[in-house]
Amino acid sequence: MPDVRPKRRHQCPPSYFGPPLPSERPTTGILEADQLRRRDAFAFSEMAAVVLQVYEVAPRVGGFVNRDSEGCAMKLTVNGQEPLLWAIRDLLGLKGTKFGCGQALCGACTVHMDGQPVRSCQTSLADVGDSKITTIEAIAGRVAEAVRSAWIKNNVPQCGYCQSGQIMSAVALLESNPKPSRDDVNSAMSGNLCRCGTYPRIRAAIADASNSLGKQ
Repeated sequence: MPDVRPKRRHQCPPSYFGPPLPSERPTTGILEADQLRRRDAFAFSEMAAVVLQVYEVAPRVGGFVNRDSEGCAMKLTVNGQEPLLWAIRDLLGLKGTKFGCGQALCGACTVHMDGQPVRSCQTSLADVGDSKITTIEAIAGRVAEAVRSAWIKNNVPQCGYCQSGQIMSAVALLESNPKPSRDDVNSAMSGNLCRCGTYPRIRAAIADASNSLGKQ
């Protein structure tokens, strides 16, 4: 009769079950290991303190960061620029705008600047100036409502990661052209990529939203 008893733990690689049992631990180097653990724990606590200081952001007034406050200890600069995307996500806490490629190629980070769709990952804060920025959290109005209803009706999202950018581009299109042709839609949406391939549903939703706006 075959032996069906479970194998002893030490017969499997230690990493499979986690740290070895006390009886399986080496008898040498325990003191050194304990010292290393203490050193790492201290280093981690020091690093955590620094991170908390760096990411202490200013009080928010009306959804905007008050940069004149002494509480603002962070200035974000990436590749010599201050990307709008990270100000939106990390300073304002608006997570609907997504980071995708970082090269303005996928459209996941699309927001509206004075009503026009822009890629926030490649738009610097200096470029914004006094322009009005609108993210997916604040998109509103008859066109936005028509697009939102059409997205729900057509069950557009699959994983959903790209959808905030898709919706922002669709709303901008229909606000400027309520009756877009197929070529107009393809041109306006060509910069928004969908990993799940929901393009037919996106196009169908835009068509439904356009029809809905025509009836209003």
